[in-house]
Amino acid sequence: MAKKTTKKKSKPSLKKPGVPSKPKEEQKKNKPHPWRLCPSGEHWVRSHPLHVPPSKTHTEGWVTTRGAHCALNPSRKDHLYPHEIEEMSKLKLKKAKKKPCPINLGFGDLGTKYDDLIAGWVQYWNDIFGPKDPLDPNLVKALIATESSFEKNALANKKNQKSARGLMQVTDSTRKILGDEKGELKDHFISITRKELNDPSTNICAGVRWLFQKRKLASPKSGREANWEDVIYKYKGCDTVSPDQAKDIMKKFQKKLSELKKCAKK
Repeated sequence: MAKKTTKKKSKPSLKKPGVPSKPKEEQKKNKPHPWRLCPSGEHWVRSHPLHVPPSKTHTEGWVTTRGAHCALNPSRKDHLYPHEIEEMSKLKLKKAKKKPCPINLGFGDLGTKYDDLIAGWVQYWNDIFGPKDPLDPNLVKALIATESSFEKNALANKKNQKSARGLMQVTDSTRKILGDEKGELKDHFISITRKELNDPSTNICAGVRWLFQKRKLASPKSGREANWEDVIYKYKGCDTVSPDQAKDIMKKFQKKLSELKKCAKK
């Protein structure tokens, strides 16, 4: 007698009927960076007091604590806020693999104080944008050395609170662009206050993000993809001063970068 064959039951599909699955490219794009605390399109909100309004049973209302949680961004786009930047700085940035050279460049303890933050944010934004020639943390360290001398509260013009400030001398206009979802950025926003730019991690996060935007803007004008030193030239405003001034500015930067590169070869 012929053996009775049984049909293998196929696994039920988890996809909702009538809903097409997302392309792999889109799934990859929407996948959050492993250092982020929330899924793509959401942001981190730390634990905070919450006032509960009066009700029939509690006529005076009361105050409770809302636990830390992820909140949906209205635009569904990627957005970094100070609380998440702070948490990432504490828990994640030290995991960066490529550190800048641990020399102080003549600035004492300050010259190596922010190496982990530099390495972390450079790796994070390299991961986000995936350039063919990744940004070098040594370049960012040399930039900080020549912009602020590693002084976290540095202000370009002490009489003007809107002038460039912090380690990477981020301007107030740049700060606003980074958080404007209706402006020149299309994704990967950062919303911070002017005062928060004095925080070293926040300033480096914003400054490195701005370097990537400057590169994007500089590339079409040059007819080729701008290299990172082209970007530094623009970042430092060398295109707005005389050729002699620009040469002097870049010479100081190149000197610090050269010291760091020599260190890297050892």
